This record gives sequence, structure tokens and C-alpha cells, in this order.
Amino acid sequence: MGENGSQEGVWKRGCSFAKNKFLPDESFRSWGNYVRALKDTPHRLKDRVLTRSLEETELVDMKARSQHEMKKTLSWWDLIWFGIGAVIGAGIFVLTGLEAQQHAGPAVVLSYVISGISALLSVFCYTEFAVEIPVAGGSFAYLRVELGDFVGFIAAGNILLEYVIGGAAVARSWTSYFATLLNHHPNDFRIVAHSLSPDYRYLDPIAIAVLAIICVMAVISTKGSSIFNYIATIIHIAVLLFIIIAGLTKADTKNYSDFVPFGVRGIFQASAVLFFAYIGFDAVATMAEETKNPGRDIPIGLVGSMVITTLIYCLLAVTLCIMQSYKDIDVDAPFSVAFEAVGMGWAKYIVAAGALKGMTTVLLAAAVGQARYLTHIGRTHMLPPWLAIVNEKTGTPVNATVVMLAATAIIAFFTSLGILSNLLSISTLFIFMLVAIGLLVRRYYVSGVTTTANHIKFVVFLALILGSSIAIAIYWASSDGWIGYAVTLPIWLLSTTGLWVFVPQARVPKVWGVPLVPWLPSLSIAINIFLLGSLDKASFERFGIFTLAIIVYYFFFGLHASYDTAREASSAKQMKNVEEGAVN
Repeated sequence: MGENGSQEGVWKRGCSFAKNKFLPDESFRSWGNYVRALKDTPHRLKDRVLTRSLEETELVDMKARSQHEMKKTLSWWDLIWFGIGAVIGAGIFVLTGLEAQQHAGPAVVLSYVISGISALLSVFCYTEFAVEIPVAGGSFAYLRVELGDFVGFIAAGNILLEYVIGGAAVARSWTSYFATLLNHHPNDFRIVAHSLSPDYRYLDPIAIAVLAIICVMAVISTKGSSIFNYIATIIHIAVLLFIIIAGLTKADTKNYSDFVPFGVRGIFQASAVLFFAYIGFDAVATMAEETKNPGRDIPIGLVGSMVITTLIYCLLAVTLCIMQSYKDIDVDAPFSVAFEAVGMGWAKYIVAAGALKGMTTVLLAAAVGQARYLTHIGRTHMLPPWLAIVNEKTGTPVNATVVMLAATAIIAFFTSLGILSNLLSISTLFIFMLVAIGLLVRRYYVSGVTTTANHIKFVVFLALILGSSIAIAIYWASSDGWIGYAVTLPIWLLSTTGLWVFVPQARVPKVWGVPLVPWLPSLSIAINIFLLGSLDKASFERFGIFTLAIIVYYFFFGLHASYDTAREASSAKQMKNVEEGAVN
């Protein structure tokens, strides 16, 4: 009873709103403590980089810090519709036309296939983790367990930023499609602040209102959000089927005569951008903590929703490019203009209504997912533990939901869609690559089980897989030749074969596992890095700035809060390990 009381004291102290609610840890209780913590940064950083969280810590101790349990109300049916609702949004209505006209032509359908395969490989990796570690933290929790505290936080910071930017873009798009329904220009519904720069002067109160409604829905009930989501998603799919069927009745096969006008390179360039249309499925993984039967429901929900989504995307891409020549596609409203061009101008209202339905479910699923990421980060104290509190009545993380959507609303209110849409999927590709690496680490390295010789072989083969994948991406971006592939592809193939043949797996999944390990995770790493190499320089510059800002925050706050919390948790559990590899 004494141990339990001490442990409960740690959790309640850590997440209570009443006292020291934002920086409750030892390092922040006085300026003297903080200065001493900063001086100890090298030692603490080494500890956090080398430390891996234990599964038990994520599954039991972290969840206890939220004071109340999230309600287990979701089934595979809910997860499939959450997955479809989270992914199919405005992207398909905008990006398809843009990439068909500028990079891929009618072969944009192949770009969707490539992006879909990459996303499906990542889904497999996420699924094994979500089944084995069914907690709200998603990739943050998985990477903490396999790659350590520091890598987990860098990944989580990037994906939260992507959620905020993406949500703001979708909210402003909502206003644009709403205006189309009413035969108005989007700026007719915006407030013009002439004193601000052109990219920030069109203030969008409708975006704020939509996000506020989404926030209320996400806070009240996860199950209620799920019911609304799959009703809205069913309506959305009905609209998409209408677009496909009506569009194919106006098909002109002449538009497919020049199928690959920009060459193979254009197909892959488009696939890197179109990967953005698949972002969102990771939000489903964060709902594992609220799933009734994770071992059954998560694989069906994640894989099923991704297969359905990829099929719909490919059919929509074929429909658009067979209705109208890729040269004539309108990049702003491709489907609406295509229907007008074939004498079905009235259909643009159905397209706009479908887009609104899609964007609403994307915002809702993102709100649910991003709040759970933030909740789990708050549980580690790397962000204020006040964010980790789960409301006793609703069983939802109210504080985290409100904070994330408030940040999204502020950006959506001021920032133009052009600025937001330039912030594409680099963070997500980076995190998906890390999750695939984490899965290989999970299968091939278990402390106390993997021998030193096998550990060394694993590190060598993994380094070769990463190095050859990076070399392939760089060669693709900088050369039109083939000699480089004759060197790099065999290295990737031989290093994956070496891992398969010479290093025994140290862990067998308890319930559900990724098939064909190490081939599928290795291929996921290679494809994600390849797609990263297809993005422009500006994307990497933004990624570097974001990551630097995250690291600065971590050095000054997150590192010390996490270090103190881990030490105190170990003490409360009478020195039983809550982490692996901590520096003494």
C-alpha cells in the first residue's frame, strides 16, 4: 500500500491542475535548480539519447498519469471509417489536378499507386506497434520504446506541427468550398485587414467557427465523434461514387493517348506530393487505447481503410484525366471545371458538397488523433503534464484537444492557403521512415537476448540499408543516368538479404506482426527516403527550421522535465526499472 500510495502521489502531482501545473518537476522549482539542470545538460542528454522506455511504462505508468482511463468504445468498424474519414479530404480534389497538369499527366493514377504502396507499408509497421503497444501516443510512444526518448520527441514535435499546419489549411479550404456552394468568392466571407501583408490579411472567421464545432464534438465523446464520422464519411463516399460514375459516362479515350507526357521522373515527383493525400491514417493508431480489441480491430481498421482509400483515389484520378485533357485541367477546381467542360456544370455543387463532407471528417479525425499525441507527450512531462489529464466524465483529453485546435485556429485565421499548402509531407515521410526503423529494431534487438555479435551485424546491415536508400534518393534527384542504381540497388538488396539470413529475430509478435520481415520494413524505409528525395529544397529548409526549434525547446525544457520524471518514477517504484539503458 505504501508503494502504491507513493506512486499515485507522483502521478497526481505530475498532472494536477491545482499546483505547479505546467512545470512541476524538480529542475523548475527554483532558478537555482534550473541553472544546475542546464549545467548538467550534457549528462542528461546522453541519458535521454541512450534511454529506451519500457513497454510496461507506456502501457501502465504513463496511462496512470492521466488520472482517468480513456473509454474503450471503438471497434474495427469505427476504425475503418475513422481511417477513411481521416485520409480522404480536400487533397484529392486539389492535388490530383495540379500533379496531372504539371508532373504526371494521365499517369497520375500510377503516382497514386506508388504513394498508396508506400503508405500501406507504413500502415503495416504502425499496425504491429499499435497492437503490441495500444496507447494514445502513436509513433511518439513507439519510438520512445525502440529508438529512445530524444528521437521520439523530435518525431512527435514534427508530426504535431504537421497536424496544426494541415488542419489550418483544411479549415481555410472549408471556407473556399462553402463559398462555391453559395456562388461566392471565398474572400467574400473573409475580413480584409489592409495593414497586414497580402499573405496574412484575409482573416477567416468561418474557419474559426468550423474548428470550434469540431473541438466540441471531439471533447464530448470519442464514440459520438466516431458515429458522426462514419455517417458523414458514408455520404462523402456516395458523392465520390457519383463523381466517378458520372465522370466515366463522359469519358473520352483520346485524353489517354499521351499517357506519360512527363516521363517516369514526373510520375515519381507527383507521387511524393500526392503522398500528402494519404496523411491521416496515423491518427487511427493513436486511438488504440480506446479500442475494445486492439489485436483484432486495429489490423482490420488500419489496413482496410488504406486499401479502400487507395482504390477510391485511383478511380478518381482515372475519371478526371479521361474526362478532360491533362493540359486543360484547372489546378484550383479540377473536378468542377471538368464537369463544366462536358456540359454538367451543375455537378460542381455536388463536388463542393463532397469536399465539405470530406474536410469535416478530416478535421474531426485529426482533432481526435493530435490530442492523443499531445496527451501522451504530456504524460512524459516533455510538455506540461496539465495536457495529459483525461476528463472523468467524457473519457477524453479535453485540455489537449482545446490547446491543439486553438493553435490550429490561430494559424487558420490569419494565414493564406498558399502559404499553408507549401508545407507538405516531409515531416510525415521522415516519421514513417523512423517507425519502419523502429520496427526492425523491435524485431532484431532485445536487451539481454540479442548477442553482441548479432547486435553488431544488425547495426551494420541497418546502416547499409539506410545508406543505400539515401544514395538512391540522391542519385535520383541529381542525375538522369542509371550507373548509380547498378551500385546502390544491389547494396540495398544484399544488406536486406544479409539481415534476413544472418541475424536471427530476437522477438516474435504476440498477436499480430508485419509479414515478410525484414523485407517490408526495409522497403518502407527505401520508399520513404526516395520520396523525401523527390521533394524540393524549400521543404527541407522548412523541415530543418521546425526541427531546430523543437530541439531548442527540448534542450531548455523537455529534456530536464523528462529526466526528472524518469528519476522520480524509478524512485517511486523502489528503483524498479521504468526505462532501459539509463546513464548512472
